Amino acid sequence: MSENSGASTGRGGATHVSLPTDKELVMKVIPMPSDTNANGDIFGGWVMAQVDLAGAVIPARVAQGRMATVAVNEFLFKHPVRVGDILSFYSSVVRTGRTSITVQVEVYAETFRQQGRYIKVTEALLTYVAIDDQGRPRPLQPA
Repeated sequence: MSENSGASTGRGGATHVSLPTDKELVMKVIPMPSDTNANGDIFGGWVMAQVDLAGAVIPARVAQGRMATVAVNEFLFKHPVRVGDILSFYSSVVRTGRTSITVQVEVYAETFRQQGRYIKVTEALLTYVAIDDQGRPRPLQPA
């Protein structure tokens, strides 16, 4: 699928991978020094918040109205994110229900010095639900 078995490795022995062709690029962001934890890496909670924003892009298009995150079904930190990494967030729909939509989000990092060489740093599975003005689940809009 999106990862290859190339011999090229990045920091910490991470294998460089190809970007996915079966997912949509929904967001790019560069973490800053204010986003770090005590170890000097980017705080995991910051990454989670960015994944939630990126994950909401496709469901917002489908829901055509209010929606809310109802589940973080899976969240894996594969490699640390560093200050100044260029993060690319790719998403695709995994499942569509009557009121909800589940998406997979994959996050890839590249450095300014090695642009075009990516490592997968995070992957997650999130579920969003369409809600009405009272916050109750409502049917998704027909395609």
